Amino acid sequence: MVDAPRLRAVLSRLRARRTELTRYAERDCDRYTSDPEAVYASRYLLLTSIEDALSAANHVIASEGYRAPTDYADAFRSLREAGILDEKLAARLEAMARFRNLLIHQYAEVDDRRVHQFLRQDLDDLDAFIAAILDGFSELEPQ
Repeated sequence: MVDAPRLRAVLSRLRARRTELTRYAERDCDRYTSDPEAVYASRYLLLTSIEDALSAANHVIASEGYRAPTDYADAFRSLREAGILDEKLAARLEAMARFRNLLIHQYAEVDDRRVHQFLRQDLDDLDAFIAAILDGFSELEPQ
């Protein structure tokens, strides 16, 4: 059984970071890329948002006894197999986990335009992830 207070706290933090990221996503690309503070802040917020989603996913997997993931992206596949996430959302979240690896390890120089594009196109997946987790566990309802 999930630790409801712990999972609610992770999802709340994720929701707050997602809201903060909206400020950067709303900027046009040139304004975004010309502001180093915005770029660095949004990269950090994006990275920690993805980490929060992974933390929530791994908590659910461990507490419910779902298949243990082999890597970060696989955590979302495990939730798909368990029926928590649909196939399309799970695939997009897997891509997000791989993007996290790019951000954190900087295997290649990360293009700020690509980060901005990610912010504009993929943040709704975080909302969908939160909704799927809340829908899957009635014990997460506010008390």
